[in-house]
Amino acid sequence: MRCRRHLERRQKKVRSHLKLYFCDEHVIPLPPGHKFPARKYRLLRDLLATEGNFDFEPAPLADPETIALAHDPRYVRSFLDGSVERQAMRRIGFPWSPELVRRTLASVGGTLSAADDALALGVGGNLAGGTHHAFRSEGAGFCVFNDIAIAIRKLFRHRRIERAAVVDLDVHQGDGTALLFEDEPAVLTLSVHGGANFPFRKQRSKIDVDLRDGAGDAEYLMALDQVLPRVFDFEPRIVFYQSGVDALASDKLGRLALTHEGLRRRDEMVLSRCESAAIPVVITLGGGYSEPISLTVEAHANTFRTAARLW
Repeated sequence: MRCRRHLERRQKKVRSHLKLYFCDEHVIPLPPGHKFPARKYRLLRDLLATEGNFDFEPAPLADPETIALAHDPRYVRSFLDGSVERQAMRRIGFPWSPELVRRTLASVGGTLSAADDALALGVGGNLAGGTHHAFRSEGAGFCVFNDIAIAIRKLFRHRRIERAAVVDLDVHQGDGTALLFEDEPAVLTLSVHGGANFPFRKQRSKIDVDLRDGAGDAEYLMALDQVLPRVFDFEPRIVFYQSGVDALASDKLGRLALTHEGLRRRDEMVLSRCESAAIPVVITLGGGYSEPISLTVEAHANTFRTAARLW
């Protein structure tokens, strides 16, 4: 049965390019010296556009009712209309602006669209998203709404899947995602992250791997190889891959020591298992704070290059 589903999925994947959703046209006004690398999103799209393996589509804006499947409607309304408290925005790390609202809605919309693509074609990609620090009633760490949680809730609401897995390999624990699904047996959350890094108050994922500061390729890949089988033993009907690249040794906020080759092998481990098991996968971007910014952009590009090769 699994072989037949795999063949049918392969037959449906008759396309030459991997579609990627983007929202970099929504420019966030930030104060000078702000540490959020907003430029990386357009730089990444520009780089991938030179390679001929990708199609790009502007991400649609998510609607408030869908966002409220994972978030308190009062929090959703207050952010959208600008009445959100200043303290709440300080925790998020951005000044409120209409541009931020549009950018946030498009980031969520990209993941929702990528989930539809994944179910239809095996893989979907969002050149944004992965905002895993957002909780039900508040945001944090540059994350306003939790796009992955929203997408899973929508798929459940419409009974399109019975089980989902989140493979979060950002260097910072996916604390918002972990808490949102802590008591949800139909969602497996895996987070491999720096144990001494932000957030300093960790939540409980279904599987947590805390790495020491300075961990490099060998230690990281061994740890990932030990826990990935548990994700696929769960038999999810879709995998959401938070593919942050802030584990690079050059990352200002990462505190790990991975190389570009180590991250490429990490992506290969996750994505090849999804492809071989015929499990749809949604790729979201996550963090990356290296200087120069080209190091972050190259690492993100490698993730989507790997997906394009496999599919």
